[in-house]
Amino acid sequence: MDYKPDKIENRWLEDWQDRDLYKTLDQSEKPDYYILEMFPYPSGKLHMGHVRNYTLGDTLARFKRMSGYNILYPMGYDSLGLPAENAARNHNTHPEKWTLDRIEEMRKQQVRLGFSYDWSREVVTCLDKYYRWNQWLFLKFYEKGLAYKKKAPVNWCATCQTVLANEQVENGKCWRCKDSVSQKELEQWFFKITDYAEELLSDIEKLKEWPEKVCLMQKNWIGKSTGVELFFKVRDSEEIIKVFTTRPDTVYGITYMVLAPEHPRVIEWVKGTEYEKDVMTCLEKVRTETKIERTDETKPKEGVFTGKYFICPYSGEEHPVYISNYVLMDYGTGAVMAVPAHDQRDFEFARKNKLPVKVVITPENETLDPVSMTEAFIGSGIMINSGEYNGMDSEKFKSKIVDVIEDKGYGRKTVNYKLRDWLLSRQRYWGTPIPVIYCKDCGTVPLKEEDLPVKLPANVVFKGTGNPLDKVKDFVACKCPVCNQSAVRETDTMDTFVDSSWYFIRYCSPQENTMPFTRELVEKWLPVDQYIGGVEHAVLHLLYSRFFVKAIRDLGLCDIDEPFKRLLTQGMVLKDGVKMSKSLGNTVDPGDIIEKYGADTARIFILFGAPVERDLDWSENAVEGSFRFLGRVFRLCTDIKSHPLKKGQYKELEKQVHKCIKSVTDDISRFSYNTAISRLMELVNFMYLNGTKKEFVEKLVLLMAPFAPFIAEEIWHYLGYEDSVHIQSWPKYDESLIVDDVVTIVIQVSGKVRDKMELSRGAPEEAVKKSAFEREKIKKYLVDTAIMKIIFVPDKLINIVIKK
Repeated sequence: MDYKPDKIENRWLEDWQDRDLYKTLDQSEKPDYYILEMFPYPSGKLHMGHVRNYTLGDTLARFKRMSGYNILYPMGYDSLGLPAENAARNHNTHPEKWTLDRIEEMRKQQVRLGFSYDWSREVVTCLDKYYRWNQWLFLKFYEKGLAYKKKAPVNWCATCQTVLANEQVENGKCWRCKDSVSQKELEQWFFKITDYAEELLSDIEKLKEWPEKVCLMQKNWIGKSTGVELFFKVRDSEEIIKVFTTRPDTVYGITYMVLAPEHPRVIEWVKGTEYEKDVMTCLEKVRTETKIERTDETKPKEGVFTGKYFICPYSGEEHPVYISNYVLMDYGTGAVMAVPAHDQRDFEFARKNKLPVKVVITPENETLDPVSMTEAFIGSGIMINSGEYNGMDSEKFKSKIVDVIEDKGYGRKTVNYKLRDWLLSRQRYWGTPIPVIYCKDCGTVPLKEEDLPVKLPANVVFKGTGNPLDKVKDFVACKCPVCNQSAVRETDTMDTFVDSSWYFIRYCSPQENTMPFTRELVEKWLPVDQYIGGVEHAVLHLLYSRFFVKAIRDLGLCDIDEPFKRLLTQGMVLKDGVKMSKSLGNTVDPGDIIEKYGADTARIFILFGAPVERDLDWSENAVEGSFRFLGRVFRLCTDIKSHPLKKGQYKELEKQVHKCIKSVTDDISRFSYNTAISRLMELVNFMYLNGTKKEFVEKLVLLMAPFAPFIAEEIWHYLGYEDSVHIQSWPKYDESLIVDDVVTIVIQVSGKVRDKMELSRGAPEEAVKKSAFEREKIKKYLVDTAIMKIIFVPDKLINIVIKK
């Protein structure tokens, strides 16, 4: 019987929809399990990265259903944002129509791939039935003091007349119009995420099933520093400049101070002086640089003298005050005590500006010459040039000087965070309107809950520059809800990260229309048991979602601390070694693969091609290989009579089947999908060589079901069953049948299966390594390479990770 996926797959899609096979039950005696992939931005057709992401989640969802769990597995669309607004301008259409058309296109492809979502829970963030709850939550945050407005420096594109996120600034240019970006102070709305800095940091310890890399990225983004805030008096003035430092052991080595060019004192100091021109030129230049550029350690440190001096209370000396691009206003106090002998940035700036270098810490038994030094010494050592503390160990001095600083009133112990409040405002149309109005008499007035949602006006015109909402008069003009006088509406819209910071909560009760969610259902389903998405979201979406959950908890709306229990960050899909991209012209349309080979083939290729956390290289040959494997499975299972079991092979086949059940079960549980499929291939090969029986074919089909749902369903019904294979119980293995004195060890090189070998059960790691390295198939991969690490799973595999 020939394998024809187009006929098979379309038939079963209709059957699954008719049966409503994947609908989630809020009331069930089964244990609950919530699986979720990061929902997509609907830019059009799916790309292979999408397919990989969703196939990983769907495989787990199908496995967990068959394993007896009540599964919540929803899908939605992160559908507000600037790309849709740009598309509206470019295609002379409305963002809503463009977006909803793209969603329809994307949804059809997702359905065609057989993803087992409960579509009745779909969430679309551009619909007012969703974003009204963004507004409701904003009002609750505002009441609690977590939403506020202030002036702040932002990346500003004068051509587009809008604020840009750091990620939208490329080499100092606007990513859209390519014109220069400047820093500008604007009144902006913020969420006070810094109120949760310490909890967000300490609760990372709870994220035991998150990748270590993501946890580290969040720790670094929050950036807790324990140090001292020092007070320095400006010469001939009563002014005090505050400086935060984590290196109080170097205070005797201060030779100058650096302020951020945006520091509020700078312009006042230089106004009308000989220094004003140079300072203002420096300030204007810095305004064209992004924070990322200014903190780039490889960039030159540029700055000028302000004409001011400060007094160092430790040495009694006077030192100059400079401004420089390497100091940021939004970290610490916007001022840095400069110790060029012991900080590399300060050292480079000092050398460039011919400022003195004073060594106060020297390595033991070594003398540092401040004149001939070529780089800062940043380590610990022995104190010198530090008065009565000369000869003291620098680490002991650090503790001592902090007490002295506090006792003498020179400063105080403090904790600082790199994390800054979340800038919420965006000057664009296609976002959630901020539910605030401005009244001449009443000032800033939040709307009443009964007046929500504030809907985006349909009669918007996308011409010219600036925020299109500013030009919609009947949207801007409104009545004050307090005094009923004429007022104007806020025209900034919310950052679209707001939409994605709580969508996973909405899935729990998407039809709820009196509250954003039903508390009982949220506490039933959350935290998400398995979340899947790209590592690029580690410090924005994932951090904002954690903040939202904690803030919602503190509003008394639920009793959940963290949104996601277990996190998987999958690798990218590459072609010819680089990421697939429309701009590079190297994308592969999943629709073409489905049309030629079927959805199951696309799924098998995605799952078998590489370990989930590693990048996957596109290969037409590998796709064809996946198709051939499925054809072999189909022919074997639909023509059992042509493959009778050889005499005396029953016990051995039984053993192989039960070993396969155990391996596949274990492999799925740890996301080792590629080795699971490898085990299935081995079992199919064994059946071809030795024959099979219906009872074992049934087990094979059940094991195939999560990976290739269409072909499994077709064969299951061909074998005479009426109920879907996807509601059957996952097969169990008999432990007594899988005990073996000899085990097969899979040998991987950088995650790809390159060979297998049989060794005695319990063989030690060194013996396994030795045997693997001696095999001819492996030796060729180790030529002209460096072994980065070796991953060893006893009795199962050895993975030799190499770098060429």
